Amino acid sequence: MPDLFCNISDHIQQATGRRFYLENHRPLGGGCISRAEVMQGDDGLRFFVKLNSSSLSDMFDVEAEGLRALMAACALRIPVPICTGVWQDTAYLVLEFIDLAGAAGTETHSALGRGLATLHRATSDRFGWHLDNTIGSTPQINSWCDHWIDFYREMRLGPQLRLAYDHGIGRQTLSAGENLLQRLDEFFTGYIPIPSLLHGDLWAGNFAVDTAGEPVIFDPAPYFGDREADLAMTELFGGFGKVFYEAYNADWPLDDGYKTRKKLYNLYHVLNHFNLFGGGYSIRARSMIHDLLAGLNPTV
Repeated sequence: MPDLFCNISDHIQQATGRRFYLENHRPLGGGCISRAEVMQGDDGLRFFVKLNSSSLSDMFDVEAEGLRALMAACALRIPVPICTGVWQDTAYLVLEFIDLAGAAGTETHSALGRGLATLHRATSDRFGWHLDNTIGSTPQINSWCDHWIDFYREMRLGPQLRLAYDHGIGRQTLSAGENLLQRLDEFFTGYIPIPSLLHGDLWAGNFAVDTAGEPVIFDPAPYFGDREADLAMTELFGGFGKVFYEAYNADWPLDDGYKTRKKLYNLYHVLNHFNLFGGGYSIRARSMIHDLLAGLNPTV
């Protein structure tokens, strides 16, 4: 382990072009996919480091690219990726260290809402992204697609549903989910999404506040998709204040159909949580599929 951090220290010096002599490192809790450490130099300079198996080095490379994509939108504070690499059996991602000890007040949530709307104004002419990435540790395919409904069916909901069946969610749920996949267009009557740059995994655990009160977002799974998908996930587990939604809507109002589609978008994440963690997420997924189908007009 000491050799690992010596190697990372050398890489930091090469990447930044400045002296970095490691004084200490300490573990941080909170991650469920990777483990994390803070490395501190003898001059007090600190870096945040994510560690995982060397077999997952590509995941860190793509995460760094995703952070750079979000930074390019100049919308919100994003941790700057410093370098990625592999030492023996360990892959690492080094990021700017941001002291996330701030308190989220009204202005913070308002700034987050406005900033997210700005991020979503970074657009593409197609849905997808130039790299595949992961949602948690589940592969997320981002092949370019001209039509959002096709993308959401073939790159998002369909793969999660099939994986959930492999993990034991049951034939009845699979059949209902396949029915839902065939009827996706019914959720988009009168609404045509544009390909917005999304964070892709925007729950409260991937949002924090720096000591200046500025919102910071991290751990992205970006792609160009319907902006409603990002907003929907903020509602899945809570943690975003009313002021956040008011600020977003004041800057870029959501379509009325969002109230229904947000369940469709969160089904993707609930299925993914079942695929990652199992347990009661299967019950929640079945209930969501039932509610979504029940809200559609009966087929003739």
